[in-house]
Amino acid sequence: MGHEGGRHAVVVGGSLAGLLAAHVLAGHADRVTVVERDRFPDGTGPRPGVPQGRHPHVLLEGGQVAMESLLPGFLAELRAAGAPRVGMPSDLVLWQNGRWFRRLPATTHIYTGSRAQLEELVRRRVLANPVISTVQGSEVVGLLGDASRVRGVVLRDRSGEARGEQRSLEADLVVDASGSGTKAPQWLQAVGAGVPHEETIDTGLAYASRVYRGRNGVLGGDTAGYYVYPSPDQVHAGGALPLEDGSHLVIVSGLRGDEPPTDDDEFVTYAKRLPHPLLHRWLDEAEPLSPAFGFRRTANVRRRYDLPGSCPAGFLATGDALCTFNPIYGQGMAVAAMSAVALRDALADPRRTPTTRRVQQAVLAASRQAWDISAGADRKMPGAVGNAVAGGPADRAADWYLQRVQECAPGDPVVGRAFRSVLTLSAPVTTLFAPPVARAVLFQPPATTPAEPPATPETPGA
Repeated sequence: MGHEGGRHAVVVGGSLAGLLAAHVLAGHADRVTVVERDRFPDGTGPRPGVPQGRHPHVLLEGGQVAMESLLPGFLAELRAAGAPRVGMPSDLVLWQNGRWFRRLPATTHIYTGSRAQLEELVRRRVLANPVISTVQGSEVVGLLGDASRVRGVVLRDRSGEARGEQRSLEADLVVDASGSGTKAPQWLQAVGAGVPHEETIDTGLAYASRVYRGRNGVLGGDTAGYYVYPSPDQVHAGGALPLEDGSHLVIVSGLRGDEPPTDDDEFVTYAKRLPHPLLHRWLDEAEPLSPAFGFRRTANVRRRYDLPGSCPAGFLATGDALCTFNPIYGQGMAVAAMSAVALRDALADPRRTPTTRRVQQAVLAASRQAWDISAGADRKMPGAVGNAVAGGPADRAADWYLQRVQECAPGDPVVGRAFRSVLTLSAPVTTLFAPPVARAVLFQPPATTPAEPPATPETPGA
């Protein structure tokens, strides 16, 4: 998109993905309009359109790099606002596949503050740009255009005197950032365009979250939080992660048919399903600060707008509207930021004309590693359903090696560093096959790990 002729872009959804896409588009359009079906909260309250807003969110290292690239100085703002910066594995008690992780010096950090706080900081930065305006309290109910080109959106007011009225908003580009509940496939079908192929993997995982404050302030002094990852042999997961106000957001999860309850006492009891009583003991003594909230829509869904014939010109999808991951892996915010970087780079590439399909391919590619991690783990879980559960021959060939990586990571510093760098989307999957990692994985037995949850970090050289 060029600057001439009053170019207008519409972004559907004021999500993190939508705000960051609008920020990028403001460098290529004369006007960018963000259409948000709800109203943005004053301050840092949960936004109604974020179904997971009351649940744990982490900003992985790959997302931090992307956010800083898009909004220079953002991480300093996040720290100044009090968002906890947690070192892994030093600051957390972690359990996976039957083993406790050694609390070695941190090789990566995550931010664990509330989604609402992070989103408010992004919103303040992005909406300060005079090129960007918002239409709040209105929902998109359709597209303008035809099978060859999208030319805008149809809006319906959701409040006030104009409630229910529809109006058209013309645009040169429409970006769908409306989240996992997107109606874009139906909108495209209504204008005669193709519907994207959807790949799905659904374990039926459900979780519940509740805010607590420990009686002694923190979890065991030198420990910022706990986390037990699910695996095919241990399908219950859970943990406690620190928030910006000194409290902890506790999550417990289970699979289809054994969903965690939101009843106060039963929530605590459910934590007994974890492989160690650590979290349950802490909950027994901690003070609850909120009700428990449940969440059950955790399927991995990837919409293949990048394939030939799947999408008219003038339409892009990003964020959860393009690729939704099981939230238990904490990838969504990072991928939203990485997708915006991919959008920026594709639009600015001097070597290639940024056609809709070429840009869409670039945005989808930004989510590929997260998809491979989330889908790869979930397709092994008992009871997983969906048309992408089987995977391909390459997936099956890699399973043995990756299983060995997971066995070695808790106790081996070299394998652990590589494993975390891939999981936090800060290094490519090929990092796991580097010679020092491969030697440890293929030729050495897994290093010894703690028999009980390690109460303190290891001292280097001790």
